[in-house]
Amino acid sequence: MTSPRAEFTPHMEHYTFVLEDQPYLGYFQYGNEKSPVHTTDRHGFRVTPGPGGLRATVGDDRPDGPVRVLAGSSAVFGVGATGDAATIPARLWNAHAPRLPWLNISGQSHNSAQELLLFTLFQHELPPVEDIVLLSGVNNLVLSRLPEEKQGRHGAFFDCGPAPDVVPPPDRRVAHATELTIRHLGAWKLLADGLGARLSFALQPLAPWVREEPLPREQQLFEELDEVSNFRRFHHDISTMAVGRAYADRLAAGCAALDVPFLDLNVALAEAAKPADWLFIDRVHCTDLGYDLVARQLADRLDLA
Repeated sequence: MTSPRAEFTPHMEHYTFVLEDQPYLGYFQYGNEKSPVHTTDRHGFRVTPGPGGLRATVGDDRPDGPVRVLAGSSAVFGVGATGDAATIPARLWNAHAPRLPWLNISGQSHNSAQELLLFTLFQHELPPVEDIVLLSGVNNLVLSRLPEEKQGRHGAFFDCGPAPDVVPPPDRRVAHATELTIRHLGAWKLLADGLGARLSFALQPLAPWVREEPLPREQQLFEELDEVSNFRRFHHDISTMAVGRAYADRLAAGCAALDVPFLDLNVALAEAAKPADWLFIDRVHCTDLGYDLVARQLADRLDLA
């Protein structure tokens, strides 16, 4: 019998990454990869295809002149998209905010410290940057499950130890994730100001923060993944609309203190999507339609269009 994942999302087999160990970052995509669904440049950044056959990358070819940057983790990379052209940066460049090329600056399973470090390590490769949109927040909250001795001074990271059987209560997880996210956003603000770029922050969408009840197809996919992952076991307490809104409120206040525009993509996506729109392949990553709607909301609500 064909599984829902094999039936509905056969392209996901190409997102089973073998990552390269890298100093400082921990791990990153290999450079010069080309699968049926994704392409990376010589450094491992995903290629953004643009209009008229153009491409924009951090390390390889791109049009002359300034660019815009979308930064974050695997959702920004576009896990779940059926091809490079369906990622959020590609939809921004080709449809919703096409004035300048968009660079995809993202790594798999990065926390906010790794996202910040990734940008600083490769900033020397960049042309003038007009906009930096940081789409983040979920991984810090996911990693908040780990005990204090794994958090260190800058937050826990994936694969730093086994998942515990007992996790902190949701309010403590939200407070911890908010503190880390806003602390690192302050460093992003200093970088953006120094580059003369406008910085915005968008809280990444999580399926249960967008809709309390998933579509039947989404539910089948989530249930299949729950058989092999610990998401439901360890994150059921943060997978509620109330926790998502509380986290967004704290992040919004932190962004306001830094004078950084904030967008809760969970609310925006819920308002933009039709009831029958298939948005999520798993609880963190979107379908092509979901990523296109995300790009449209970023453009419209952060005044990027």
